Amino acid sequence: MSNLHVFDHPLIQHKLSILRDKDTSSKLFRELVSEIAMLMCYEATRDLPLEDVDVETPVAVAHCRHIAGKKLAVVPILRAGLGMVEGMVAMMPNVKVGHVGLYRDPETLEPVKYYFKMPPDIQERDAIIVDPMLATGGSAAAAAQFLKEVGVKHVKLMSIIGAPEGVERMRSEHPDVDIYLAALDDHLNEHGYIVPGLGDAGDRIFGTK
Repeated sequence: MSNLHVFDHPLIQHKLSILRDKDTSSKLFRELVSEIAMLMCYEATRDLPLEDVDVETPVAVAHCRHIAGKKLAVVPILRAGLGMVEGMVAMMPNVKVGHVGLYRDPETLEPVKYYFKMPPDIQERDAIIVDPMLATGGSAAAAAQFLKEVGVKHVKLMSIIGAPEGVERMRSEHPDVDIYLAALDDHLNEHGYIVPGLGDAGDRIFGTK
C-alpha cells in the first residue's frame, strides 16, 4: 500500500528489539518509546515543504532552506500515546499538542470519546496521531474521524508496532491517512493483542497492570 510506511532503519530496529523484551524495565521502556518516536518523526516529516532563505553566517551569506510555514500538531491517543510526545516535541519544539481520550464500549466494542482537547487553530494544522500500538485500528480510526470533523485537512498516523487488522481498518475507513510503523507484526490474538508485539504498551510505559 502506498500509504503504509514501515521503517527498517537500523537504529529503530535495534531499539525496537529491546522494547519488545519482557524484561525491559519501565524506565528503559519509556526512554525507548520516546527515542523511537523521535527517529520515526524524522522520517515521517520527510515530505514537509521547504522554501529558500538567505542566512548571514559570520563569513558570508548562505543560501539555505527552511520549512515553508507548515503548522503541525501532535495528537496522542490517551494514555499510551503520551509516551511518544516527548520525542516528537524534541524534534519539533514549536509543535502544538492535542489530546484524544477513548475507551472501548463493553457492548459494542467500539471506541467512545471521553476527552478531546485541541489547539484553537487545529483547522490550520496538519495532525500526526501517535499511539504505540495499531491493533484493531478502532481507536486510530476514531481519532482520525474526530480530527476531520473539526476541520483538519491532512492527518498522519504514527505507531511503533502495527497489526495487519489495524492497517486494513485504517485503509478501509481513512485511505487518505498515511501510516508510519517501525514494525508490521503477524496478527492479533483472541484478546486483541498484537503477536508477537510487546504486550500492553500503556502498562509498560507507566508501570501499571
